[in-house]
Amino acid sequence: MIFSSSTKSVPEVAKVPRHVAIIMDGNGRWATKRFMPRVAGHVKGVEAVRGIVEACAERGIEYLTLFAFSSENWRRPEEEVSLLMRLFVTALEREVAKMHANNIRLKVVGDLTRFDAKLQEMIAAGERKTANNTKLTVTICANYGGRWDIMQAVDKMVAAHPGVANYSEEQLAPYLALSYAPEPDLFIRTGGEQRISNFLLWQLAYTEFFFCDTFWPDFDGAQLDAAINSYQQRERRFGRTGAQLKSEE
Repeated sequence: MIFSSSTKSVPEVAKVPRHVAIIMDGNGRWATKRFMPRVAGHVKGVEAVRGIVEACAERGIEYLTLFAFSSENWRRPEEEVSLLMRLFVTALEREVAKMHANNIRLKVVGDLTRFDAKLQEMIAAGERKTANNTKLTVTICANYGGRWDIMQAVDKMVAAHPGVANYSEEQLAPYLALSYAPEPDLFIRTGGEQRISNFLLWQLAYTEFFFCDTFWPDFDGAQLDAAINSYQQRERRFGRTGAQLKSEE
């Protein structure tokens, strides 16, 4: 199923966001503040992911997209990158069966070719196992970048439709990494930073943003509710006027 673009048509707005996207920032700073090695923050961050997945399922959110590892994160110290890869493997080993038992679908998007063969196979196996689950789709963005996403989609579109003079959004849409999901309604970034850091550049065109100072390991259901409450106070116009919205009520 291909979802419509918010720049082409006005999407339905629900009280509870259908799709939440999160940059999980602050693991290292959480650990440093406690005089602990950065690894402790990343381990705690994995636990926070489990809690937020459960919280989203409980609140009726249909899609949760998490920025786990950006294409720029390879610039981090080699030891930290190696640790993150091991944590990814461990999380897949521990969580896929639980997700499947709870009717949760796993998707992993990004340029996965840079990961070792074992990790790539674990990702593929997890996606296959949970492919038909319908309660919540959890997408992990790994070695992902918004510009990479647009460029790989353009390459695929041109290869599939060569010689076209003027391409359209509708032609590009099936090749974007998250073509199976509606555009995010709510974007959350933890850790106090206020930027999108090359995350879902195409998909966030009309998404509502929520920034908080809480480090990711401390982000829980109550923090999620605060973000949703903020979202519910927004007037989502999609280019229209407030008066138009009121006339439609």
